[in-house]
Amino acid sequence: MPLVTKDHALVALQNAWPLIVSETRQVLAGELHYQAMIYHALRVAGPVPLMQLGMNVKQWITNVTTDLFKQLDLRHAEGFGGGFEPIPDVVIFGTGAAGNWQRRSYEATLQHMLLAVEVKASERHKSRLRSKDIHFDIRKLAAHRDEVRARGGDFEPVMMIIDVAKDPQERMDSRTLALSRELAGSMGVSLFYVSPDSEFADFPSGGESEHS
Repeated sequence: MPLVTKDHALVALQNAWPLIVSETRQVLAGELHYQAMIYHALRVAGPVPLMQLGMNVKQWITNVTTDLFKQLDLRHAEGFGGGFEPIPDVVIFGTGAAGNWQRRSYEATLQHMLLAVEVKASERHKSRLRSKDIHFDIRKLAAHRDEVRARGGDFEPVMMIIDVAKDPQERMDSRTLALSRELAGSMGVSLFYVSPDSEFADFPSGGESEHS
């Protein structure tokens, strides 16, 4: 069945979440590997149709309207500005994207986004995920959504944290996690989290499912 609305896409992610939790807890990997696992879980357990699921899709946004994307545009070398290119990790699209994830199709992929996931993982040797690592992606997701809304579309932004390092010293501390949940909620970004012994999913509407 094709997914038509962002609510349909969020249900697909919720359907895939138990498999994402189970499988990411079994391996230690980097973010690209976990992105592929999330893609697989969405296909198998979502189930998201092949033609509606993209990974690392490059999108070029001209005439950016949000403060964050304006700032990022200014970082370009002279002669290379005029927009910003977000590359969301995993995206569920509406049927209008027609399975075409080429960079040249950026107008269609922007218009037909239903849900986008940014992934952060505890892969740092003798270190851990910090607030700045998570908070930048939350702000980027919110800005991306606002840019899409300015063009007549809309999508569900999702921050997903795979915090399954075996060493507790390499996992997020409780304060960083609490601050990240607070920021995500204030910016209307869903936040999914998994560690070796806990998991939760927060939603901007105030709904929450959590268990350990």
